[in-house]
Amino acid sequence: MLGAWASAVGIAVTVALAVAATVGRALTPLASAVAAAFGIVIVVLVGFGFLLLLVVFVVVSSFATRYRFADKAARHVQEGRRGERGVPNVVAHIVLPTAIALATGLGWISVRAAAVLFACALAFASSDTLASELGVLLGRAVSVLSFRPVLAGTNGGISSVGEAFAVVGSVGTALVGLGLFAVFGDPVGPAAVFLLVVGVAGFVACQVDSVLGATLESRGLVTKGGTNFLGMLSALGIGIGLAALLGASL
Repeated sequence: MLGAWASAVGIAVTVALAVAATVGRALTPLASAVAAAFGIVIVVLVGFGFLLLLVVFVVVSSFATRYRFADKAARHVQEGRRGERGVPNVVAHIVLPTAIALATGLGWISVRAAAVLFACALAFASSDTLASELGVLLGRAVSVLSFRPVLAGTNGGISSVGEAFAVVGSVGTALVGLGLFAVFGDPVGPAAVFLLVVGVAGFVACQVDSVLGATLESRGLVTKGGTNFLGMLSALGIGIGLAALLGASL
């Protein structure tokens, strides 16, 4: 947990980033306010390394969302009116990372466990975002269940290009997370284990998300936000299980 002065700086930085997200149209004004509230909890309880990893995800997802936005809009698979993300999307992606921060602040889990789980959650988020935002434009989509051709943007649709970007998102988050946590002195355990757990958990959870999209979301049983939340929850479970298998129980 940060001290008083560091917390004040963290709060100021978080608010400034939220304003920038609104000005840059990455988030709607209300979504930015929600993100700032959750972000303040994260930075105060677990520090700047965690906050910056979240910021990296927001920046990368914003660029991916706006890439060839006109083409996405023509296919009616765009996010928002101009690529901005709203409250449901923000909540779906920030509730579990914030819960991890709260659990750490309350002493329920160690900082090392928090770092691994936080990175797993965002590895999924990055993997899913890059796969959907870039895969929808490139490659031939098939159903994750039947592997039969489907229209791009269909719930549960995957493509080879999308899967490649899913790997990039997950592994990239693991590498960036390892670097940020090292800079800010947050323990992560053996680097190789951290990278393997986070990289695999994020990618596999992205596949879980696709299955949930093809089954629950396509039938109207959950919303897109609900699918994302469950996908991220699966990333945490996968990360915990894989860490245990590697002898690095969290």
